[in-house]
Amino acid sequence: MSATDPEHVLRELIRCPSVTPQEAGALTVLEGFLAPLGFAVERPVFSDRDTPDVENLYARLGGGGPHLMFAGHTDVVPPGDEKVWRHPPFGAEIADGFLYGRGAVDMKGGIACFVAAVARHLAAKGRPDGAISLLITGDEEGPSVNGTDKLLRWARDRGEAWDGAIVGEPTNPQAVGDMIKNGRRGSLSGRVVVHGVQGHSAYPQLADNPVHGLMELIEALVVEPFDEGTASFQPTNCQITSVDVGNRAVNVIPGEASAVFNIRFNELWDEEALKREITRRLDLGTTAHRIRHDRREPVRYSVAWIGRVSPVFVTRDEKLTGTLSDAIEAVTGRRPQLSTTGGTSDARFIKDYCPVIDFGLVGQTMHQTDERVALADLETLTAIYQRFIEAWFGQAHQ
Repeated sequence: MSATDPEHVLRELIRCPSVTPQEAGALTVLEGFLAPLGFAVERPVFSDRDTPDVENLYARLGGGGPHLMFAGHTDVVPPGDEKVWRHPPFGAEIADGFLYGRGAVDMKGGIACFVAAVARHLAAKGRPDGAISLLITGDEEGPSVNGTDKLLRWARDRGEAWDGAIVGEPTNPQAVGDMIKNGRRGSLSGRVVVHGVQGHSAYPQLADNPVHGLMELIEALVVEPFDEGTASFQPTNCQITSVDVGNRAVNVIPGEASAVFNIRFNELWDEEALKREITRRLDLGTTAHRIRHDRREPVRYSVAWIGRVSPVFVTRDEKLTGTLSDAIEAVTGRRPQLSTTGGTSDARFIKDYCPVIDFGLVGQTMHQTDERVALADLETLTAIYQRFIEAWFGQAHQ
């Protein structure tokens, strides 16, 4: 079987147990399909303090002219308890028209379809009047420190520049062709710690219960809407993702309590404005006294920001979105929705280099036990990618 068959490419990739950050042969398999097509392949390894080294892949075909990037990742999340899988997570088994395996839709499947689409394009039309590159990381499901961000800078410093990019993440809720992600909400996370005074629960007047204070601050964070949304984005929302006390005794008031929050925000906010708003809300909550009605002094707290802030963005490049929408409609008969819903992706890094959109398979089983993709969907996505490649380069000089 050749690179023109997405099922074959995907099965070979799934058989590599590339749980982040392990390469586990996945990039070697990918190079084995790309090099015979004429791609020049490089595999830089990036390092950083307190994070594992990550091997990445950059492959380029063609010379001057417009440059199209396809971006993705071969690393996958752990499969969990393999005994509860109907088919082994790295067995790449086929049953009832589905191909099973970790990464089938997120996102080795998207990579396989793009490779097959390029191979079919080369067989039918020859090399495009321009360049195609694949920017593949092994760090997307991990800390995202030694992957796409550094690979983009590495390629740029070597003289690479791109005119448009597709990230092959699963974007479709029900069927291939439902949805293109043409933007992503921002993401900011933090941990708020309330500092109390430990004591006996029978003598609360001698203690200061931080759990009660934390409840005041959580209410202050979430009760008031941040905004009503925009034409391109949903309303900003704050979710409390963890509450931690670390107290096993039923008769002891703990000395400290904390909560972790994540905020997904639209273009009405940037990092600094959102941090100021969070601090304002927390300060307001320190003197609410609805739950700490027996305490007049303010809640004592500290807040720490977790990880990097993912910026909000929206892509309005008509050539990119329009050409892909036309290709989808030509193959499926449906016009896709342009959406900014859902989580973030490595498009948040690529947006600083060229216009970028996300489009891939149906995401219903990503990260789940028995992750799987319909074989028919592999053919559909490959046909869409192939048609897009032909049209995108065909429009280049118009």
